[in-house]
Amino acid sequence: MLVKMFKATVQRVSTSALKISQNRKSENFHSVLIMIPHGRCCLSTSSCLYGKILPRKKPRVVHEIAGLEPITYADRMHFVPGLAKPKFPPWERGWKEPNHYQSPKLEDMPLYKDKPCYIFNQRTNVLEGVRQALWLSKSVLIKGFPDQILTLAEDPANQIENQDERVQNAIKSSRLWDTTEHRPPRERFCPSLLNGLLHLCGGLQVTHPELAKRILAEKYSLAATWRRGEDVFQVRGQNGWLLNSMTPLPVLAGQEQIQSTADQALETFYPIAPTIDLQNTHVYQEKNDTGFREDYPYPHAHTLFLMEMGNAPKLLPEQLRAKMVMFTFGNALARAQALYGKEPSVLEKPIVVQSVATNGRLFQFVVFQLNTTDLQSDSGVKNLVWVDEDQPLYEFAKVKPLIKKKVVQVPAGLSGYQPDTFKKFLALYLHGAV
Repeated sequence: MLVKMFKATVQRVSTSALKISQNRKSENFHSVLIMIPHGRCCLSTSSCLYGKILPRKKPRVVHEIAGLEPITYADRMHFVPGLAKPKFPPWERGWKEPNHYQSPKLEDMPLYKDKPCYIFNQRTNVLEGVRQALWLSKSVLIKGFPDQILTLAEDPANQIENQDERVQNAIKSSRLWDTTEHRPPRERFCPSLLNGLLHLCGGLQVTHPELAKRILAEKYSLAATWRRGEDVFQVRGQNGWLLNSMTPLPVLAGQEQIQSTADQALETFYPIAPTIDLQNTHVYQEKNDTGFREDYPYPHAHTLFLMEMGNAPKLLPEQLRAKMVMFTFGNALARAQALYGKEPSVLEKPIVVQSVATNGRLFQFVVFQLNTTDLQSDSGVKNLVWVDEDQPLYEFAKVKPLIKKKVVQVPAGLSGYQPDTFKKFLALYLHGAV
């Protein structure tokens, strides 16, 4: 008997649901279907089925009449219809309550300034990419690697024993041997690959003792401030792994090449403003800090390593290279102001900082030479940037083969290894130690 009653109830509910789905688009169907098979059950439709949005209630406007004070229910301590709502002064606790903190207005903050500051941080995605970074840092672009670093890359004396085999094993260790998944996430294999390559490069410490005078720092915070035209700019925040050294990198461009940059014009992108996509704030501190103490034994920035992790990258390659240019410039500028002061001038000894960025397969290389801290005008000596872009370390690393129409398109394992990319990586690492 109970089984029959249950089947009848299920049949009625399914029939009613069918009617609702058929009639929910009709304008007359606003109602509630009430069924009483064995009790009371209500099936209704909401405004979501009609795509309607309930209107917001307009706030009540209280008009103030000059010379008349409203009569409130403050003395009665409870709501009274017909009487106005009282307004009490804010309650001061006398102590800080983090759960009920109310920040002051921007104008009342001690660091508030009338002139805004445009900030470039690790999440900035500039529209014009490298061109915008060149204008902000007052730099001239040179495609390719500097000759001094290319010489290091081609010298057989600077190679690792069984170099290609060991690099391929490092790639396989991060992509194939460290996972049981069909495709390991970038958050795992990208740092693993970079650590493996740095470990291989560090093995040359026996033949190059200067490599022992370096240290790798993570989660350091940078701050560098400068003026460009009438605007104030800052590079600020955490930005990857930084390889520091006891000695600075050697200068790459001579005095003739540096002085020749005064005749080169900076590329503009009018009508787009150079401040587009930069964070704009009126509350800031004009701060210059390398992220380390003054007595830090490794004060010189050597190479900045950036990783673009995630299956959906946050930055495209062009924007990633712009980030590399800006943070190498920020590290060099902060070091220059710590050495020579905040007065803008052409540096007697330029400062060189390198950068390497990767997504686990493609590598980007940037070398920045800071020649001047006089960045306000477009004239005069300019800085130099060498960029070598989109260098693949390998083509495919598959846990399982890619098969289409019963034909193996990509075999399992590592394929398409490019040894020249690691040679450039190793040359940047050895720069300053040979």
